[in-house]
Amino acid sequence: MAKLTKNKKLVLDKLDKNKQYALAEAASLVKEITTTKFDASVDIDVRLGVDPRKANQMVRGIVSLPHGTGKDKKVLVLCTPDKEEEAKNAGADYVGLDEFIDKIKGGWTDIDVIITMPSVMAKVGALGRILGPRGLMPNPKSGTVTMEVGNAVKEVKLGKIDFKVDKYGIVHTSIGKVSFSPDKIIDNAREFLLTINKLKPSSAKGTYMKSVYLSSTMSPGIQIDVKSVSE
Repeated sequence: MAKLTKNKKLVLDKLDKNKQYALAEAASLVKEITTTKFDASVDIDVRLGVDPRKANQMVRGIVSLPHGTGKDKKVLVLCTPDKEEEAKNAGADYVGLDEFIDKIKGGWTDIDVIITMPSVMAKVGALGRILGPRGLMPNPKSGTVTMEVGNAVKEVKLGKIDFKVDKYGIVHTSIGKVSFSPDKIIDNAREFLLTINKLKPSSAKGTYMKSVYLSSTMSPGIQIDVKSVSE
């Protein structure tokens, strides 16, 4: 049997894996059981009572976190020349069109979000096999295919995220950093969970939000009492 490290023992002493914690408790506890030397991300995993294989039970949406994600997302805007200045002024990290399309075809994907316009989607669509598996493909439903490229850039920079249930019925995303105060973690988690609740498909039967876990990079998951989210 592997010997427990001092940090691992400290974590196990503080966390009761059989307990469902109130959201406020979990927000404080996740900070206490994180032992990484870097500013770890705070993640949330929600298991839903849906069948993602059925189109009418797909859960997908966007949410603007009140306190952002704590991460400076690199944004690429693929647009026509008349929109370049708007994108740059909004804070886009990269702006252009053909040169970046060629760069992506060559394997470059060092970006977090791509925003584009409806008129250039034909060109961007050719990148589907590269961008799709990496979750970078722009989509009107997530607000990343729009004529308002400046507003879209600002929203992403301020903490707007899009999410989608995976094939196992789980939604996973980062909602902040361990350096955030417990109150900021609570606010972001609550906003995310309430948004998911509003997206409940009418065809979903039984318990919708089956389980919710809060964790940080490399920490164990803390199970949250779903009822505490609305308190």
